[in-house]
Amino acid sequence: MKKPVKTVIALVCGLAGSTIAWADCSVLPNQATLKTALAAAVTTETSGLNLNMWATIVDRDGIVCAVAFSGTDRGTQWPGSRLISAQKANTANAFSLDSSAAIGSAKTGLALSTANLYSAVQPGGSLFGLQESNPVNPDVAYAGNGGSGVNYGTALDPMVGGKIGGVNVFGGGLALYGPGRVILGAVGVSGDTSCADHRKAWLLRHNLGLDHIIGVAGVSGDSNRPDNIIFDINSSGKSAGGFGQPNCTSADGDPKTLPQGQL
Repeated sequence: MKKPVKTVIALVCGLAGSTIAWADCSVLPNQATLKTALAAAVTTETSGLNLNMWATIVDRDGIVCAVAFSGTDRGTQWPGSRLISAQKANTANAFSLDSSAAIGSAKTGLALSTANLYSAVQPGGSLFGLQESNPVNPDVAYAGNGGSGVNYGTALDPMVGGKIGGVNVFGGGLALYGPGRVILGAVGVSGDTSCADHRKAWLLRHNLGLDHIIGVAGVSGDSNRPDNIIFDINSSGKSAGGFGQPNCTSADGDPKTLPQGQL
């Protein structure tokens, strides 16, 4: 009998109370669990273009642990979104922290979604140039089977076990926090508008039970959703808070309707 997704993850994340190896895919969902949780998120969230999606999980060292797609085969979702999902996972992991990085009295860490980076990397932004800082490793992205793609999105995806690199600066990448607000890695989702990608990634992380983000600092202004997308772009194209992303379509959902995180 199959265990529910959250039950499986609860068992896996029971390890989070002890010391976690820096690069450790064993404390993260496997490919089958990722695929099940992704399919549920895609079915639930129908904003944007309502398309099938790719998802990638990386560990804390940025090593790819699992890749999955929600459609019937690897061509049912945008082929280019496979690598984008991996970039998003790498980015959210690379620029998020937990309390182990605290200095002095700061005990909260910092969760940044890829959606939070859009405005900051534009010319004149506080992180301009960030998107050029960690290039994708093409040997990891396209290795195996002569680049035929036959194993893309399966447990044998050639990205698995490699350090993918890449920085992506629009919605769909979220750090994964286990019990005790311990960061374990990140997930990236791609295949729709960037706003829908964020929402589906959010539901995916929630489905996996790896959203222990209450108490982690963020830039969203919402303590229950610290790394949520921010829609604060004014008529001049500037973000009021410096970390906003433009709306994608008139169907974009209210960010505050997304599930709040866990303690």
